[in-house]
Amino acid sequence: MDAEKVIIHSRFAPNGTIVEISERPTGLDPQDWFNFLSFQAADSYQALAGGRGVFRLTRTAVDALKTEAATKAA
Repeated sequence: MDAEKVIIHSRFAPNGTIVEISERPTGLDPQDWFNFLSFQAADSYQALAGGRGVFRLTRTAVDALKTEAATKAA
């Protein structure tokens, strides 16, 4: 069976900054979480219409990235 897939949704403001993003660790603002994911998992990002985009990752990868991001933010 395939590993559990997680879709992290992001929504941009008209000026290009991130307004909302799912699966965000405590202590990171939306833009910081998006920037972190962009550096660590850029190949899993898909831009969508209407100022939106998604990262498609496995649950294991998301949990590892959240832990790493929270550690760096502390």
